[in-house]
Amino acid sequence: MSEVDKVSEFEPAFSLKLAVRDYECDLQGVVNNAVYQHYLEHARHEFLKSIGVDFIAYAAKGINFVVVRAELDYRAALRPGDEFVVRVELERESRLRIAFLQEIRRVSDNALIVKARIVGTAINQRGRPELPGEVERLLARQGGEPRE
Repeated sequence: MSEVDKVSEFEPAFSLKLAVRDYECDLQGVVNNAVYQHYLEHARHEFLKSIGVDFIAYAAKGINFVVVRAELDYRAALRPGDEFVVRVELERESRLRIAFLQEIRRVSDNALIVKARIVGTAINQRGRPELPGEVERLLARQGGEPRE
């Protein structure tokens, strides 16, 4: 079983409702595969903002949050006008890495569209992985202890 298969029916820490815009679709009339990563990223950013992580403030301090691994399983397609929900759950991957377990589900029938596991970290001014202490405390309340 792959790591992304661990994403299943879960009670998300955060969810965000969106709708497909026409320009996000390809010639086949379905959402282009790359667009799903934008949906997932937007939901992660909204989730982090909701728990007090301000990307702009950290970037001004020279600390940048980055994705180091992305696993996506595409299960079905979204079409223009479809409403969908992006669900986010947080899991500590290690002392320096955070895994976001995510799903995209169509609202009309609750169909699973995408399952994803996105791993990220923060990079300090010296280009080294380092989660700021304030972020550590916020994440500890959300995702428990590291696996390593």
